Amino acid sequence: MSISRLGPVRLPTAELHLHIEGTLEPELIFALALRNGITLPYRDVSALREKYKFTDLQSFLTLYYSNMAVLLTEQDFEDMTRAYLVRAGAAGVRHAEIFVDPQAHLIRGVSLETCINGVTRGLADSEARYGLTTSLIAAFLRDRAAGEALDVLEQLIAMDAPIIGIGLDSAEVGHPPSKFIAVFARAHDAGLKCVAHAGEEGGPEYIWEALDLLGVARIDHGIRAIEDEMLVERLLTEQIPLTVCPLSNVRLRTVDTLADHPLPGMLARGLNVSVHSDDPSYFGGYLDDNMAQLTSTFALDSSQLAELAANSVRSAFLPRERSGTLLAEIDNWRMAQPRS
Repeated sequence: MSISRLGPVRLPTAELHLHIEGTLEPELIFALALRNGITLPYRDVSALREKYKFTDLQSFLTLYYSNMAVLLTEQDFEDMTRAYLVRAGAAGVRHAEIFVDPQAHLIRGVSLETCINGVTRGLADSEARYGLTTSLIAAFLRDRAAGEALDVLEQLIAMDAPIIGIGLDSAEVGHPPSKFIAVFARAHDAGLKCVAHAGEEGGPEYIWEALDLLGVARIDHGIRAIEDEMLVERLLTEQIPLTVCPLSNVRLRTVDTLADHPLPGMLARGLNVSVHSDDPSYFGGYLDDNMAQLTSTFALDSSQLAELAANSVRSAFLPRERSGTLLAEIDNWRMAQPRS
């Protein structure tokens, strides 16, 4: 059945794998370029959208970083953040833990304060205005030097940046988690939560390293875990969260089609898997779009959808009271759905 038949109220869920820079829609890119006096190398919005055909992760990252050139002021970062919150609220997101890539802006000459303050301003009243609680995670670019990441982390700590944790993203292959042991050790010492992208293009060994060497609490992506049965057993036993992004995986060619995606099998095995949108502007959909296409492709029922949503809430860095409230909302949603 289609997700539209599952009732008029959106499934409440948490979004844990969302890059705020990946929410820059082409229309906003052009608006910010106009405001900042930037000439884009695209004729119009349609010409820019034509570029959103990726062959692999690197082809996406090239466009992704290029489009960030329009982000120059705190207001730019705030506007981008608020645009995401409007869309996320409409998608049923009730809590979001958002990645920001400070290095991607620092190397362009944009200060750390501009980036962090702008996003933070956008998040400040998220619950009152958009109906969702939020927190911020600083993600480091694994294809840059670990020493640079450590320096940026020290700056974030020194400025008392309002982040709850750190992550690791960007081009995976050739940049294993082991490169960042010192960065994550410092984050642990500072009391920050730790997560890392692993097992998207990189193999299961990257997931092992992220768990054993970086001490992460969540694996972002993790779809290649199924290639290693011993790893699957560990993920099952420890119920380590895997924040999976199906439409992203298809667009970046890590799976050929959505029908080939391992998510249903991972869910059936009892893995702690949940669904997220990654970089929704670039990959064809926000969280509700991911859920709708999964439902259509795999005929997921309301109980399976509720399980995915509950996994997202249980995997979030939330106080017990807030987590309990959201889990109750998900259960109420499930009970309200018509029986198929």
